[in-house]
Amino acid sequence: MNIFNKVTVQSLKKSRARTIVTIIGVVLSAAMITAVVTFGVSLLNYMEKGAAQKYGDWHVGFLDADKSFVQEQTASHDVEKTITFENIGYGERNDSKDKNKPYFFIAGFSDETFHELPVTLLSGRMPKNSREILVPGGTAAKDGGEIAIGSKLSLSVGNRMKGGEKLSQTDPYDANGEMLVTEGKRTYKVVGICKTPDFERESAPGHTLITKSDTGDKANDFSLFVKLKNPRDVHSYASDAAGNHGCIFNDNVLRFMGISESAGDKLFNALLYSVGVIVVAIIMIGSVFLIYNAFNISLNERIQQFGILASVGATAKQLRNSVLFEGLCIGVIGTPIGIAVGIGSIGLVISVVSKNFGDILYSGVPLTLNVSLLAILSAAIVSMVTILISAYIPAKKAANTPVMECIRQSNEIKVESRAMKISKLTQRLCGLEGTLALKNFKRNKKRYRSIVLSLVLSIVLFVSTSAFVSNLKQMAEHTKAVTDYDIGLGTRDMEDSEMLRLYSKLKTAEGVYKSSYQSIKEYSCTVRADQLSDAYWEAAGERPSDRTVNLPMEIQFLDDSSYLKIVKSLELPAEEYTGKEGKLVAVAKMEDETGQAEGVHQLKDMFKTPSQKVTLIPQAEGKANTAAAKKETLTCVEFVPPDSPPIPGSVEQRTYTLAIIAPYSLMEKMLPSDEAADTRVKGLTFQSENPSRSAAEMKTMIERTGVTAAYTFMNTSEMLNENRNYIFIANVFAYTFIIMISLIAVANVFNTISTNIKLRRRELAMLRSVGMADRDFNKMMRFECAFYGIRALLFGIPIAFIASWLIYKGMFVGGADSISFSLPWASMGISVLSVFLVIFVTMMYAVSKIKKENIIDSLRDDMT
Repeated sequence: MNIFNKVTVQSLKKSRARTIVTIIGVVLSAAMITAVVTFGVSLLNYMEKGAAQKYGDWHVGFLDADKSFVQEQTASHDVEKTITFENIGYGERNDSKDKNKPYFFIAGFSDETFHELPVTLLSGRMPKNSREILVPGGTAAKDGGEIAIGSKLSLSVGNRMKGGEKLSQTDPYDANGEMLVTEGKRTYKVVGICKTPDFERESAPGHTLITKSDTGDKANDFSLFVKLKNPRDVHSYASDAAGNHGCIFNDNVLRFMGISESAGDKLFNALLYSVGVIVVAIIMIGSVFLIYNAFNISLNERIQQFGILASVGATAKQLRNSVLFEGLCIGVIGTPIGIAVGIGSIGLVISVVSKNFGDILYSGVPLTLNVSLLAILSAAIVSMVTILISAYIPAKKAANTPVMECIRQSNEIKVESRAMKISKLTQRLCGLEGTLALKNFKRNKKRYRSIVLSLVLSIVLFVSTSAFVSNLKQMAEHTKAVTDYDIGLGTRDMEDSEMLRLYSKLKTAEGVYKSSYQSIKEYSCTVRADQLSDAYWEAAGERPSDRTVNLPMEIQFLDDSSYLKIVKSLELPAEEYTGKEGKLVAVAKMEDETGQAEGVHQLKDMFKTPSQKVTLIPQAEGKANTAAAKKETLTCVEFVPPDSPPIPGSVEQRTYTLAIIAPYSLMEKMLPSDEAADTRVKGLTFQSENPSRSAAEMKTMIERTGVTAAYTFMNTSEMLNENRNYIFIANVFAYTFIIMISLIAVANVFNTISTNIKLRRRELAMLRSVGMADRDFNKMMRFECAFYGIRALLFGIPIAFIASWLIYKGMFVGGADSISFSLPWASMGISVLSVFLVIFVTMMYAVSKIKKENIIDSLRDDMT
């Protein structure tokens, strides 16, 4: 160790408090970088496992493999495992509306394949033999819904041929160049409806039907799915092994490994790494402020020492290397501790939020700590780079300072006399102590700027994070407020009698305490134009010349008991609004475009008066069924109608809500036949003390009932729980991040203030030597605390306000238009108190150290 390094080590030992605080700053910086990188790796690992559970645990697939090729790949040393199913063949679809998918592709699964390749069952059950089959839900819908559970499906099965070559699912349909060569006829019983398998690509010519294979070793045409021991070799392996075999990649899994080559996944990875780089950059900026301050203060302490060394022949390079060596020593101690702290802290956080992640994305896949050696090495390099950058700036300054300026320390403070002027009013208000404090603040602006900047950074991060979390909570509360049931079943195809039979069973599920059924029919109504309000015409844009207006609307037929409760809650006479001759209750309100309305009473009315005479016309297949038209008198009420059951498909958006609420028993009178009006949706709703348990029991009941009609079953409580989990996870990570950034800021403030007080020991000793009492001395220091705090708050609070507003606008534009802007006053109050507390405690600590020193020794001290 050369003499310069020995002097550096002695300086570190002499200024132990500053050295320890600097090491703590390095530990925090390294811990945050390690935590961010480790969490990113753990999250990607979780997403990879979840995607493998959802889409299949394979990397590359060959959809036209023969038996020998399957055996060859299974025996390959690069392959971890293989999954296969039999390619039974193609069958022609009848009356197919999709020109690019004119076939059914029949896949024969074994028991092992059913386990390895996820099949999402929408209704019905899995096939038990080779005479039963699963049909994708989208296929049935496109073919007019004639493929239903229990129906028979007869197909002439064969192979697609093009010039003597057999085509597979990787070869798009060629209407002019290919033909189907049939080999025999097969008849299947449809036992279930499933989602389209994820291995079926958009360009595939056939919709995949799944049956159970019973051919065993006789088959020679397979689809093969391969999981590799080293996934990063997937593209080279595919190009070497494929040959004439068409292949596909499981991009849903590969994207989270960063090795998918699709354009969308490349964008995803670029976004992901960009976010990581931004977060690490924020941490580095905060860390550089702290560590740079530490080395800059160290330079101020040693500047005279550097001048003496330079005067006896030390070169600029040797002085610069001395400061860099100091940074290296601190980094060697702090970085390993920081990495260990970062891994431990993120491991604790992950253990807290693991269950919530499972409830949001992939059930049964735990979020676990995943430590990557490459990630840890990257964190260590970033930490050391941060330290060396922080040390290099003051090191360069020290090396370039003239020798005589270093010895005299004449470069420490350079101010003009007019910059030090204090107004007489300020002198009168603050007194001598406040004047001295303000002069010192003005005299050392550069030295204290980093203190203010650190405090501003902490305030802005803390307040803006609180605003973000507050907005998330508003979104969750709004969702909860507009959902008036826990479990819903919606359908368009189910017969009313079947729906009511199902209702009588489902309402007996454990935990259900309230239930109802309803049917929403499509109508239109004819009203006089002069009865519509100005708010309606403002939204419509122009007034037609006709005297009457035809408005699309709907009638919500509720079960009679639910309808009667609504009538009573509106304080309407039950005898006038029930029975076959009863009046009709309607809701006619304009939509709230501002998103600020807190209740239905704040929405503008659609009609000028509450009582309206209209002509109701059922809508059947998009046409008005004028034969069933009826004239009715509506009573418009201030009421929010019950939520409809889950609606399959999209719903037309209107600028108004016009709906009639009627008892279910009245539907027969208003609609003489089932074809009189289209059904937008009908279904069942339930409220439960334990929605998850009730929903699971209901699913079992539905499966046992053997429902064949398409339906949508939804547990809205799970959606609300997802919102709560998102908020919880956002809270944990946001506040963990902000606390660690704040700790860096606090360490920065403590280091800077305490060392600056130490540098002023002669100045403070002089004030005490001329008779300044302890009370006046403390008063002066309190004024300094106030000036630091006020300056930090003057910048921090407005910037935090702007950041909070930008976060709100970003969420509003992103679709969260149900939230209103509100400042997190509690967080601002905490910030104000924390700023003054940190400054005051640090200042008092440093001053107490100075007071313990002998005044004569302090006056004699030449800071060497």
